[in-house]
Amino acid sequence: MIIYNVTVNIENDVHDEWLGWMKAKHVPDVMATGCFVENKICKVLVEEEQGITYSFQYTCNSMDDLKEYQRLHAPRLQKEVADRYANKFVAFRTLLEVL
Repeated sequence: MIIYNVTVNIENDVHDEWLGWMKAKHVPDVMATGCFVENKICKVLVEEEQGITYSFQYTCNSMDDLKEYQRLHAPRLQKEVADRYANKFVAFRTLLEVL
């Protein structure tokens, strides 16, 4: 299994609205692609100078499923977040393999 991890630091002034939107809209949209079998939202427990950091973990069965997501769905879904919260967050993505 593969975990597609998206770590996001969101600014405090939009945090509450952003987190609600992520839970109600973005994460369900990602899961609706059918590429992932489960997801978790984790708050990163570190003191930040600015903002709050989260780890969004999406689990898929194979690299082929992840590649399908990246090719067919990721550009549109990432653009929605970027358009809605421009200059209010930073994000980076990592891949993890469950052993």
